[in-house]
Amino acid sequence: MRYRLLETIHEYAAERAAAHPADRAAASHRHAAHFLALAEEAEPLLRGADQLRWIRRVETELDNRRAALLHTTRTASVGTGQRLALALGWFWWLRSYRSEGAEWTARVWETHSVEPPEGTPEYWRSMSLRMLHVFLVADGNAPESLRTPENVAASERIRRVFRAGGPESARFPGILWPMTSLLTGNTLDSRDFRDGLDESVENCRRHGGDWELGVSLMLRTHIGVDIAGGLSSVDADLAELHEIADRDGDRWTRSQVASAAGEVALSRGRYEWARSEYEECLRLAREVGAHMETPFVIARIAEAAFCSGDFAGAEQLLTEAAREAERHGGTPEISAYGGMLTALLALVQDDLARARTEWERARAAAANISGPPQLAAGLDNIDAVLTAREQGPWAGLAKLSPALATAVAAHCAERVLASLADSAAALLAAAGRTAEAVRVLAAATAWRAGHPRSVAEEAAVGGLPDETRAVLGADRYAAEAAAGAELTPPQVATLVTQATRTAPVTGS
Repeated sequence: MRYRLLETIHEYAAERAAAHPADRAAASHRHAAHFLALAEEAEPLLRGADQLRWIRRVETELDNRRAALLHTTRTASVGTGQRLALALGWFWWLRSYRSEGAEWTARVWETHSVEPPEGTPEYWRSMSLRMLHVFLVADGNAPESLRTPENVAASERIRRVFRAGGPESARFPGILWPMTSLLTGNTLDSRDFRDGLDESVENCRRHGGDWELGVSLMLRTHIGVDIAGGLSSVDADLAELHEIADRDGDRWTRSQVASAAGEVALSRGRYEWARSEYEECLRLAREVGAHMETPFVIARIAEAAFCSGDFAGAEQLLTEAAREAERHGGTPEISAYGGMLTALLALVQDDLARARTEWERARAAAANISGPPQLAAGLDNIDAVLTAREQGPWAGLAKLSPALATAVAAHCAERVLASLADSAAALLAAAGRTAEAVRVLAAATAWRAGHPRSVAEEAAVGGLPDETRAVLGADRYAAEAAAGAELTPPQVATLVTQATRTAPVTGS
């Protein structure tokens, strides 16, 4: 049972305490010391089998921890404030107090921003606090908005310090240093970024525990799924992640492993398996109270349902995802991603007006977040197909051509590139560019490496082989398809661009 003071009694007690400043300061110091000790005791236990009890305990004492943090900033108790903020860092992230955590880390840092001597415990606390602040403040913000000269310089410094390796780079928040690369202008496919992930994994093997190694492997797995050529490299990491999740008992780790497995299954066209993995991820995320993650996971289940042809189920799930997001304050990520899926649903149902409205909402939301290149590619694909329905195939190709070139330059995963190429093939065929349509469709099929199209994708291009064969004849069709199967994504992007330049000029 918890007891509370009436506000009037609280004010009276505060006035009486203010009359004895030395006693009040001593009590505040003891209070901060007590809750620092409790936070540092709880921090590693938030990631173990008994985590639910410790999460409840930390949350119950949250106001006391806020009071302790406030005391440290008012009295310039630098070490206590830094230690308390670092001990609360993972809790802030896990339980969706991210903006509050970013504010506290900034306030604690501003209390004493002079950097201690390099290599001292105070130095590593200071650098870890800066890493934690970057991690928390980057959530939900587009990297471009954070790329001020000051932030870029800070991110480069953090990256340089933690990249050197050692124990501090193999514990939270130091293990997140590779992600600072995205704030300094690197992209998911950049060699430096991927090298950083590999270095982090190896450093965690030498200096970290299971949980820390699991985080570094999860980062590498998610990036592998998202970039061209990465899918073939994820299986070993995923197998090791399953072993780690079974050992450490952390529900968040297990949920993230299920999410990664769902992504892999979705990329390989195994939609029922993906749905099962995402449902397990959702169950565990809810159990641990990761409220900011649950709407997105529900939307991923909706995507798996959509891909398998369960359009009604996908619609219900997207409605549930939107409600869940609203319940926890709303997130632009779910507005962008869920809106894109809703627009896709309307498109396959030939509700063009709704598809355009949902697309516009999703595009507006995506402009405010650090969305991955595949989100932009998906939105561009919908826009091009919608434009073709509204204005004809050449108008659609005029939008699809730069979208495909952009996705290729961003090294989007083959599944994403193949979906764009499928749309290009359908529009080329509709525009009377039959040979190019055959080549592009064959290339898209080859990039899928035997993995099936979704039900909606198959419906969009399933009739093209027979239609184009009837126009070209069997021999010409076979020759064009064989040539297309050898084309790389950059070559297809060039082909589509060149075909688009030959669009007929219409009168004004």
